Amino acid sequence: MTGWRPISRRSMLALGAAAVAGAGLSGRAAADPGDPLAAAVQAYIFGYPLVLMDVTREASVKHLPLNRLANVAATPTPDSTYVVRPNLDTLYSQAWLDLRTEPVMMQVPAMSDGRYWLMQVLDMWTNSEHDPSSIAPLGAPPYTYAITGPGWTGSLPAGVTQLPMKTATAWLLGRIQVDGPADLAAVHDIQQQLRLSPLSSWGAAGPGTSIAGLGNLGGGPRPPDVVAGMDADTFFRRLCAVMGDNPPAADDAPVLERFASIGITPGRYTATVSGGILDRALEVAKAQIKAALLGQVLVGAENRWFTPEVVGVYGTDYLARATIAQVGLGANLRRDAIYLNTQALTAGPLKRYRLHFAPGQLPPNDAFWSLTAYTNDSYLVPNAAGIYAVGPGVVTNPDGSVDLAVQADDPGPAVPQGNWLPIPAAGMFSLTMRVYAPKSEALDGRWQPPALTPLL
Repeated sequence: MTGWRPISRRSMLALGAAAVAGAGLSGRAAADPGDPLAAAVQAYIFGYPLVLMDVTREASVKHLPLNRLANVAATPTPDSTYVVRPNLDTLYSQAWLDLRTEPVMMQVPAMSDGRYWLMQVLDMWTNSEHDPSSIAPLGAPPYTYAITGPGWTGSLPAGVTQLPMKTATAWLLGRIQVDGPADLAAVHDIQQQLRLSPLSSWGAAGPGTSIAGLGNLGGGPRPPDVVAGMDADTFFRRLCAVMGDNPPAADDAPVLERFASIGITPGRYTATVSGGILDRALEVAKAQIKAALLGQVLVGAENRWFTPEVVGVYGTDYLARATIAQVGLGANLRRDAIYLNTQALTAGPLKRYRLHFAPGQLPPNDAFWSLTAYTNDSYLVPNAAGIYAVGPGVVTNPDGSVDLAVQADDPGPAVPQGNWLPIPAAGMFSLTMRVYAPKSEALDGRWQPPALTPLL
């Protein structure tokens, strides 16, 4: 749900060095599985998503009880800084679920206008376990689901689809399409029809709580900043405690055996190596996570756009899991949405850019798409026109192609309304293209977005 942050040239050089260092350590770890520094580095990378999820949960439940739905009522503005790279395409509904004693029921109403919606359920290891949506809703409307914890057995009401989870705590992230300010009231009405409650009180379930934005469930430091500020003892102690409540997968057994050699085990922390080694491990692990992001930027780019290939379900790809958690906690499965990112500069003659889609080459999807501009700090770009994204309303040229003006100044009447995306007047900026329910050609690479072209 959080977003990718752009990388400066200086950071790229620094991360290049980190990648070399990280690769060296990874090689040593493979050659010497008993190396305590390498084991601690891997333990940090392995556990980072779980600790970040727990810190995020803790911040949220200070304001909203477990098993209670919060519906975001407004789209973000340039002043919305709690979440980086916010989207203006959907309104969120979210809840942290306690599945230890009984299932949590959820109901989504029918939406007759073809509106896109997604109800994503993540386990504590950031795997997107379930994703009922308008494209694949499961069952008949009103769509009713029972989210069940590990090992739960029992009976459910007729017509209910069971969504079994692998951890006893889960994160529900719902998204409902919103088509600008004029559409907010319609989405609010849908939000009021969403239902969420434990099974035992399902008959009395009412609407959720309306909040202005996701920041209303946080306050104080952002969860990624909290985790980044932890020392080794704090981090590993919390990791062990949360693993006790949310056991790792069976496929994780080999690395868990390795972590146990340095005192890191589910439910118990008894460090057997020095604090200096553990503190150094945090430094190296953080550098490896950043270097992995750089690798995605440099290797995975087409026409200078990049998108992660491993997202939503990670298996034993612990580095990919940690990287995505750091820059996009709550990321969707690719079948639900893909996010393509590019970065550019406004300086000197580089003041205006164009994005030209050939006829029939708009982002292929079964829902909709959007393009949003961000400052170098990954927030929406302030501008007098109040335009922060473009998408479904773009105007085509006579031949069926589409040209988008990406520039700070109003391009005037030569550019149709809806085809101008403002960017900062100076400095670095970035764009994110979101494709909801992408078609197969967007998923397998047969379709690629056009390059962002400067007009000199």
